[in-house]
Amino acid sequence: MRGMVRLRPLMFAVLIGAAAPTAHAHEPATKQTPAATPLSPAAADAARTVDAFQAALAKGDGSAALALLADDVLILEGGGAERSKAEYASHHLAADMAFTKAVPGRTTRRSGAAVGDVAWIASEGRTTGRYKDKPVDRVTAETIVLRRSGSGWLITHIHWSSAAAKP
Repeated sequence: MRGMVRLRPLMFAVLIGAAAPTAHAHEPATKQTPAATPLSPAAADAARTVDAFQAALAKGDGSAALALLADDVLILEGGGAERSKAEYASHHLAADMAFTKAVPGRTTRRSGAAVGDVAWIASEGRTTGRYKDKPVDRVTAETIVLRRSGSGWLITHIHWSSAAAKP
């Protein structure tokens, strides 16, 4: 039962997202759009938390990045899962910081909403550059769910995916 109670805010956020209209809902994923995209005013603070997390990774500031994650964060990427802040810190945080620092990314589309203490931010983007002497050109997708705490928004779930960019 405890697991179901924990999943309810996530399910609620997903349902909100499914019901929230966006101006780009029917555009193909490969079409590039300006960075300014639909984001509900209620989700603006949550989006700033997402931006602060990405900035901390890009600066290589693991402490700042971890401070924005809930202890029970679930991170899904590349078919794998990390099920806590401690697991992420001991496994992929260093690699994520190295990659994010070396290869700049830009957001091409963002949407999100917040209801009560739950928010979701969905971002699409493009990451280009070189990493470990190899060219990188990827289209990216990121979904982040956040929960409001006494100290602000904390990231409770991240789902990252990417694919080779088409010329």
